[in-house]
Amino acid sequence: MIEKPIKKSIEEPTGDRGYLLTEQANPDSQNLDRLSTLEIVELFNREDAKAVAAVGQEKEAIAQAITLIAEAITKGGRLFYVGAGTSGRLGVLDAAECPPTFCSDPELIQGILAGGMNAMVKSSEALEDHEDDGAMAIAERNICDRDVVFGITAGGTTPYVHGALRAATQRGAKTVFFCCVPPEQFPVQYDIEIRPLVGAEILAGSTRLKAGTATKLVLNTISTGVMVQLGKVYGNRMIDVAVTNSKLEDRAIRIICDLTSISREESQTLLKKSGKSVKLALLMYWKKVDVATGTQVLQDSQANLTKALQL
Repeated sequence: MIEKPIKKSIEEPTGDRGYLLTEQANPDSQNLDRLSTLEIVELFNREDAKAVAAVGQEKEAIAQAITLIAEAITKGGRLFYVGAGTSGRLGVLDAAECPPTFCSDPELIQGILAGGMNAMVKSSEALEDHEDDGAMAIAERNICDRDVVFGITAGGTTPYVHGALRAATQRGAKTVFFCCVPPEQFPVQYDIEIRPLVGAEILAGSTRLKAGTATKLVLNTISTGVMVQLGKVYGNRMIDVAVTNSKLEDRAIRIICDLTSISREESQTLLKKSGKSVKLALLMYWKKVDVATGTQVLQDSQANLTKALQL
């Protein structure tokens, strides 16, 4: 059971945000404009390592989020990433990558971006200040108590994100909050907080850098971890890969080859018989069953191959 943090009031700053960690100047890059190109690359490499370390410090909260989201989806819920600017785009990107990687329903994990899909390629930064728009986005998607809403805001203060999270809370949904500032700079009252403290950016205030890197690392870990929990991975293979092009068909064939030790030609035939389902092909091979039987067994085991093999 996840314990809720002590409730504290949230007041988005309307003036000077210079006290936020993400807005401060980095002393290690104060001569950035005088560095050689190699020195710039070396500086970025050192600073990026800090982002990786900061994510590691949040491992327990990230693990809690994976468990919370996987349980919600198992019970018929969905995951919604909400953000503006870089944060929102990264949420949309992670959501979009799940169906081809894990053959998941596109409705299962969705990205909500301030300004809509047009903001993916054209900056709409002013829209992040509209708290009501965030709440409206939640209402439009009929978010309910089975769902999880994951708010992403590098500096922690984005009104659009808090509007969405508050509306989600009112509807009974679980909430996860991601930012790169410490609790004392911006306290919140959501179910889980993930706060990788990456420090000041190389380019002061440009949170598409280390904060963006940390965001991508966390989202990669969470979405993949959730899919592992849902049985869409066997060993370290993406057995629910959507075979939609030649590259992915080749990957599917190689997965079957590697896990069964049969020839590429036999693997290709087996994949075709299974309707291009790697998971079903493996079950058919290992349990010597036909398509109909294998499909029924997978259905009875909630599409989890490990459980299906035990049946």
